[in-house]
This record gives sequence, C-alpha cells and structure tokens, in this order.
Amino acid sequence: MERINTWNTYDLELQKKCNEFADGYKQFISDAKTEREFTDEAVNLAEKYGFRELSALIDSGEKLKAGDKVYSVWMNKSVVLFRIGEEPFEHGVNILGAHIDSPRMDIKQNPLYEAGGLAMLDTHYYGGIKKYQFVALPLAIHGVIVKKSGETAILNVGEDPDDPVFFVSDLLIHLASEQMGKRADKVIDGEALDVIVGNKPVIINAKSKAGSKGVKPQDKEDVKKAVLSILKEYYGITEDDFESAELEVVPAGRARDAGFDRSMILGYGQDDRVCAYPSMQAILDEEDIRRTSVCLLVDKEEIGSVGATGMTSHFFENAMAEVMNLCGDYSELKLRRCLANSCMLSSDVSAGFDPTYKACFDDKNSAFLGCGMVFNKFTGARGKSGSNDANAEYIAHLRAIFDEEDICTQTAELGKVDVGGGGTIAYILARYGMNVIDSGVAVLNMHAPFEATSKADIYEAYRAYRAFLRKASLRNE
Repeated sequence: MERINTWNTYDLELQKKCNEFADGYKQFISDAKTEREFTDEAVNLAEKYGFRELSALIDSGEKLKAGDKVYSVWMNKSVVLFRIGEEPFEHGVNILGAHIDSPRMDIKQNPLYEAGGLAMLDTHYYGGIKKYQFVALPLAIHGVIVKKSGETAILNVGEDPDDPVFFVSDLLIHLASEQMGKRADKVIDGEALDVIVGNKPVIINAKSKAGSKGVKPQDKEDVKKAVLSILKEYYGITEDDFESAELEVVPAGRARDAGFDRSMILGYGQDDRVCAYPSMQAILDEEDIRRTSVCLLVDKEEIGSVGATGMTSHFFENAMAEVMNLCGDYSELKLRRCLANSCMLSSDVSAGFDPTYKACFDDKNSAFLGCGMVFNKFTGARGKSGSNDANAEYIAHLRAIFDEEDICTQTAELGKVDVGGGGTIAYILARYGMNVIDSGVAVLNMHAPFEATSKADIYEAYRAYRAFLRKASLRNE
C-alpha cells in the first residue's frame, strides 16, 4: 500500500490551520512538562470552554443533560473530560485516551548531599530511558513540595531565560577509556544520575568582606547548607520537606520548530503529549456529537499504568458512574453495557521510521513522519505479548469514517518482529469488552530528552479525533 505525504494534500488554508495548531501545541507542551502541569493547564482551558467540575455538581445535586460539559480531576495528575450526548449511555460512549506522563528523573525523598564541593540531588529515573542521553545538558526542576501544614510550594526552575539550570555531569573524554568500553546501558549508572544544584558555600551579603584573611577552611556541608538557605528563603521549605515532595527533573527549554522548512517540532515529552493535546483540543472543539464524548488523560503509563492515577485504577469507571448518575441513568448493569459498547482510540505515539537505523524497521509496516495519523492494530512484543490487537470490524468502521473525512492515515508496527515492542493503555480499557485500537503520531528520538514529530501528523490526528467523536458508533453484539 502506498503512503501519501500529508503535505501534498494541503492547500494554503489547510497549511495555515496546521501551522496555527502546531503553534498552540508547542506553547502548551512547553508550559506543561509534567502530569500535574498538564492537568492544571487542561482544567484552565476546559473551564474557558464552559466545562464544569464534576465534584461540585455532585455536591450541589445538579442534574446533567445533553449538551452539558464536565471534567473530573484525580489527585492532580489525571483528568477526564465529558461532553454529554443525546444517545443513551447503554449504547456506549466515544473515548479518546492518552497519557500525560513522560520519561524523566525523579528526586528521591532524602536527596540533598554535598560531595567534592558540589551540592547534589539524588534521583531515580522514571520510565524507559537511555541514561547516557540525560547527562551534560541543561535541566529544569518542576514539581511540588507539600509541607506538614498542608501548604504547597510549587517549583518550576530552569525554564525562564533568567532562571538557573541544573545538570548531571559526564566524564571528560580524556579520562573515559574504561567508560567508553562499556555497553550503552552501563555507560551511565542509574545512581550516577545525580543533579548538580550548587557550588557556593556561603550566602554573600552586605556584611561579607573581601580577601582571604581570617577565612577558615570550608566545613563539610557548607555548600549544602547554603542551598538549604536559598530553599528556605524563596520557598519556605526545609530539608525534611523533601519527604513529601514530588520533584521531576526534565530537559530545560521550550519546544521549537525543526528543519529549514519548519515542518517538524523538536521538544521534550511528546510521548505522549503529542496525542494528549490534540485529543483534549478535539473534545473542546467538537460540538456535533450524538454519543457522549470522553477525553481521558492519565498518569503512570510509562511505568505500567499502575497506582491510583494510572489507567489500572478505577477512577475513570467511578467518574463514568457519577456522570451517568447525574444524568439520571445509572445502574451497575447500565454502566457495564455502556463500557462494553463504547469505542476508543487509545491515543499513543508510534516509532517513526528512521533511515539511519533502518535495520530495526520493517519499512512496509512502519510509520513515516508526514504521512498522517498512525494506526497500530497491535503493540506488544514476543508474539504480541501484552497486546490489545483490535478486531477487523472496528478497523473497517474507522477506515470508513476517516476516508469520508479525507484524513490521511497509515498503519504500523513498533519495529521488526522480535526487535520491537511496547505497550499502551489500550489493553486496559479493552478489558471492559469495548472496541479499542492504538492510534497516534509518529515520533523520532522517542524517549530521548528531545523528540521530533511532524506538524502535519499532529494536525491530522486532531482532525481524526474530531471525526471519531462525531461519527464512531459501532456497538458490540
């Protein structure tokens, strides 16, 4: 099957819309580099579109009806948006699901120490990364520190041009003969990913005097103490407060246009915000729906969708039940029928074909940048292990929708058989018996500090998600 490059299907108007959408996307992912930040930005945007908080409606006892728009946040890290349709819930709903966490480094609970005159923060990496890619580059620290009083200090340091940045050191090439002989997964040990955050042992003020006369040798932890003084002054936090902190270390800097033709975007965390953003924007913009529409944006996919904010928890099912109840249409049987009859696009990225490493790809079944939204019938590895494997009837239903809307799509697998493999949230929702398929955007440099995508693919995904919310209606028998 021949692929069509999406840019060849655009006129000036479509190209303008594509570029405008890409500009909004770059802005959003530059401002929302963590799952907490994405959730906050999503709620702010949803409220501008008239969405109301589900918990407030539950407390007030207000009923919902067709046309209403609500959202529900869980633990500040996952959010689900609902646009209520006219069809009965038992007929199913249309779901766009994506994850909003990305590979990174997390600060440990007892992290701050001094060594060799440097103040350092101990980390534990999160998700699948090539550890050597995260050394010797500017880093930012995002997150929250919650004090025993319940007060929350928000950190976002390293993004503003006037902010300091942080870094993990690497061994100079002149001394690295032993290091260079190691396997790539051993070049940098996980315990070596410690972030350097300071080097000055004192706080210099108006009382400080110049010169070395009378100056004593540095005490053991003077640099650490100086850093703690800064944290106390600017954020009101103590060393013990790290115990109740969630601090994430991410590459510093904003998403940028890539290529002389500006056809691509280079930025951190596009797995999976490149699918989450158009999914969110699709449900905000698409008003022409019959079935209830849902956008599900979840945490923890990169480490197995575990925990209270991951897809394996019950927060989505609980929110769905609450919405049905406020619509006066809830029972346990109706909820089960609703979920079983639903259609879902599990919106996650696919590996873009890389000609530099073409030996890892089956080019007949690979995703190419610029050729439209990608469908993965299955993911998994080693004989489709852990795969959802969508059924043919559902795929045909979607093909008809996107062909009618003249949307560019392509199909792919994640690398050659016995070479590639990966997972998404698709199989978790499929447990309800609903129709689910993976669909999303092709990415180069996946899981690297800076990932690359095609603007045209992002815009086609947005168009496809809107068409899906309007027209998907396949029910299981």
